[in-house]
Amino acid sequence: MAASDLVSGEDFGRLFDAFERTAFRLETLATYDVEEEQGEMARFFAGEDMGPEWDDNPWVRSMTDRGRRVSRVHVLTSPLTDYLRYELAAYPGNIKAGESIGIIDRAEQTVMDLPEHDFWLFDDRDVYRMHYTEGGAFVGGELLPADRLAEYRTYRDTALSAAVPFASYWERHR
Repeated sequence: MAASDLVSGEDFGRLFDAFERTAFRLETLATYDVEEEQGEMARFFAGEDMGPEWDDNPWVRSMTDRGRRVSRVHVLTSPLTDYLRYELAAYPGNIKAGESIGIIDRAEQTVMDLPEHDFWLFDDRDVYRMHYTEGGAFVGGELLPADRLAEYRTYRDTALSAAVPFASYWERHR
């Protein structure tokens, strides 16, 4: 897949303004390399105050306040990487803002028939397979053809039915 075939940057960001009802994400990486998170991660690991956005994620709220549903399942394996400790510690603020989050910990349960890559499914009609560098930097989203929708809806449904609610998972692993 050529990088020119991928949607990235502001173009990918516009997908979150364009969807009408639902956005679902499957996350599978143990580490993401997000330049915009570096300062926040440093504050987190230093034990500093994370500010009000940490407690009520404005990006999630910008979608849920308009009546849209946002959900994700994160497939991971404990023990958690430093990045996952940071990311999962932020999830309560996403949940307060209206996102539904579940966890599948492969160290605790076996779930077959899920892909080993991230994707976003918008309104049950557009699915973007996410592409990352080896180090976890986002390269872009690949819009998959419509004949793959049923496959990715099944992945979503499988992940949602197998996932443990985040609060239950975090109580045991915090």
